[in-house]
Amino acid sequence: MQAEVRIERYADQGRCVAHIDGRVVFVRFALPGELVRVELDEPHDRDDRFWTGEVVEVIEASEDRVSPAWPLAGPLAMGGGVGGADLVHVSLQGQLTWKAITVSEQMSRLGHIDVAVPIERMPGDEELGGLHWRTRIEMIADEQGRPSMRRRGTHNRVALDTMPLATQALLDVAEREHVWDGGFAPGSQIRLSVPEPRTNGTEPGVSSNNHDNGDDYAVLVDGELRAGSRLLTERVTINGRPFTYQVDANGFWQIHRQAPIALGTHVINLVNGRLQGAAAPVIWDLYSGSGLFTLPLATMTGERTRMLSVEGAAVAVKNAQRNLRAAGLTNVDARTGDVSHTLLHVPADLAKPDVVVLDPPRAGARAKVCRQIAASGAPTVVYIACDPTSLARDTATLIAEGYELSDIRSFDIYPMTHHVETVALFVR
Repeated sequence: MQAEVRIERYADQGRCVAHIDGRVVFVRFALPGELVRVELDEPHDRDDRFWTGEVVEVIEASEDRVSPAWPLAGPLAMGGGVGGADLVHVSLQGQLTWKAITVSEQMSRLGHIDVAVPIERMPGDEELGGLHWRTRIEMIADEQGRPSMRRRGTHNRVALDTMPLATQALLDVAEREHVWDGGFAPGSQIRLSVPEPRTNGTEPGVSSNNHDNGDDYAVLVDGELRAGSRLLTERVTINGRPFTYQVDANGFWQIHRQAPIALGTHVINLVNGRLQGAAAPVIWDLYSGSGLFTLPLATMTGERTRMLSVEGAAVAVKNAQRNLRAAGLTNVDARTGDVSHTLLHVPADLAKPDVVVLDPPRAGARAKVCRQIAASGAPTVVYIACDPTSLARDTATLIAEGYELSDIRSFDIYPMTHHVETVALFVR
């Protein structure tokens, strides 16, 4: 079924809201204010609470609408449908507006707090048109063994010969390793991880034009190394101080080439502002990964800082411990385990944190962990969130436990997509 609708407002997951005969319809590739023709995903006579659909024709366009920079990721009716860039039809400024409004609306609806959320674009993204930012990509081999992505709503796979969201360093590796030539077992998962040089030796945080990564890259097929190195080296400069990390090629790391710098710098500055030169602070770093925040946090007041870090992925914790040893840091108790369970057995000398930093997965920390943080008496909580809905829910819990939101800022580290990273500061 097709219908002509007026788009009303932004919704979640890169969609907008319209109505058909009083029924809510979540529409992909739309923008508020537009008049569009929509193809519904399923039969129109079903009794679902809401329907979903996709734009097939734009009758009256928003001023924020642009021709997709990556048409293959655009609407199905316009030759797209592979996903991975659900805001590819939106101008870069329009994407910032969309994300800032979405975070604010979720904070109001679920966090019960009205706040305007500023959002920052990463250095270089505007010049690159919102492309070439991913340092990790994943694809599936099609029936002919070529890298591909599935076209939405079908079982069809579209063979790829490039990836516009990938950094030039990653594309250079893909070309050199003949990834686009195929030859993979049909159905195998293909992953490329290529650390982006993040400094040219003179200006911290600016990507180098030299994309020769030596062996510091990985081509993985079904999790097995096909080329490069299993352990990758990431270098991040925060407030003029360089930090070096070894991370697993198949593990988690912030995928935007500039995200570790932007997030690391902002988090450290927030923590510094709250500690105000505390003599011997205790810091918790929860969901700590390979130690992106752990290392700079551990150096804030030298050996006087005492830290507890907790991460569920054993490989990531081993890498974090290796990174700490390489940096000569011995003041971190780095533990592997479920965060909530681990917080039931915190050593007495670490039980009363001055600051809690947490960077949970998309589902958020959830109420139990938030209440455990509150029970610790921590006067400061810095929450890094990749999902505004989860952040808003956890915000409501923290406020109910006696915290107030002191600062919030979003970072557009996922251009062309609806995803956004938000850092919130809570204080007693």
